[in-house]
Amino acid sequence: MSSKSPTPPSGPATTGHHAAHNHSSQGQSLDQSLQRAGFYPVLVADVVADALDGRDCLAHLVHLETHFDRAEVRRHITVLVLTEDMLVITHVDDQQLDEAGEQIVAQISTESVPVAQIRSVVLSYMYAQPQNYTPSDPVRELTLSIAWSGGQRLDVGPASCGDPQCEADHGYTGTISQEDIVLRISSEADGPRAVQDAKVFARALRAVNTGAPGPSVHASTISGPRLRSGVFGNRLSRGHQR
Repeated sequence: MSSKSPTPPSGPATTGHHAAHNHSSQGQSLDQSLQRAGFYPVLVADVVADALDGRDCLAHLVHLETHFDRAEVRRHITVLVLTEDMLVITHVDDQQLDEAGEQIVAQISTESVPVAQIRSVVLSYMYAQPQNYTPSDPVRELTLSIAWSGGQRLDVGPASCGDPQCEADHGYTGTISQEDIVLRISSEADGPRAVQDAKVFARALRAVNTGAPGPSVHASTISGPRLRSGVFGNRLSRGHQR
């Protein structure tokens, strides 16, 4: 889902033609991270609290994306919350129903994945000028991929032999990726702290998944009544990740 409104909900100012992101800051509570993102923070906090079903937050990552496409502004937020036994994923899109922007709806999906079901946690790094690398060099870009369902994505394209004059049919080539959610964090767009937050969250997730001691990270501060036991949402629609 997306919004065409030129004046999106209040939040951090963004400029430029590329996607802008906002991630949780290291040491911030979950409530503080949602308030900082500024994308329907009260609504998102209530939904996340309901999905947590009384569980304590061990670590979290808030990923806000804003895309500019001519006169359209498209925004969505993904919130990852790690508990002792669950990875709770909340995704929110909004959509403008009329030209005046008076009628807006928010579509929210939550998914609760047992930590024991997570098959892999992949961190992909990108460094600039690797020939000059030193231990103090920051990561330019980081991609966090989490897989749990066993589903796979197939990317296929025409194969070639490398000869620009060759017109023969070389069939197809492709790659198979196992992933259920993918978050891309850029140091240039989001800042070095956002990249570090993603690394800390991944370490905490790996620690819980393997039963190893994990780092001390974000504290839980989202409050809300315990409404029901066992919240399992439908599979999220995350088309923006492709």
